[in-house]
Amino acid sequence: MLYSLGDKVITKKKHPCGGDVWTIVRWGADVKIKCDKCGRVVLMPLETFRKSVKIQQGKD
Repeated sequence: MLYSLGDKVITKKKHPCGGDVWTIVRWGADVKIKCDKCGRVVLMPLETFRKSVKIQQGKD
C-alpha cells in the first residue's frame, strides 16, 4: 500500500487517549504520525509502521 504525507491511517491498537486515527506527518526510513484525537506525535521505524496500520482512510 502506498502512503504519502497527510494521509489518514487507522492503527490496529488504540492510543491511550482512545483514538485510533492518525495523520502521517513525515515519511522516510522513519515515519512520524500524529494522533487526530489528542495531537500526540509518534516516530517509528517504517517496518513497525507497516505492521501497526490496519487500513488507510481517504484524505480530508
